[in-house]
Amino acid sequence: MQELNWIKAAEEDEPEYFEIAFGEGDDVDNVYIRVNTDPDNIVITTQRKWEAFVLGVKAGEFDHFVEGIED
Repeated sequence: MQELNWIKAAEEDEPEYFEIAFGEGDDVDNVYIRVNTDPDNIVITTQRKWEAFVLGVKAGEFDHFVEGIED
């Protein structure tokens, strides 16, 4: 696997957070997702599916998964 540039997906210094990396070159269509505490467990999806997921989050399509959870 190519060397990936992992981007921390957290605003604060949390002990556990997601990291995202985007493929390059022949791998440009892939998006890689992992949790910093388990860096060898990587989920791979496509750029198209990632963009659909992000748009869904922005539109509130997943809000029902966190109803009742306090900040």
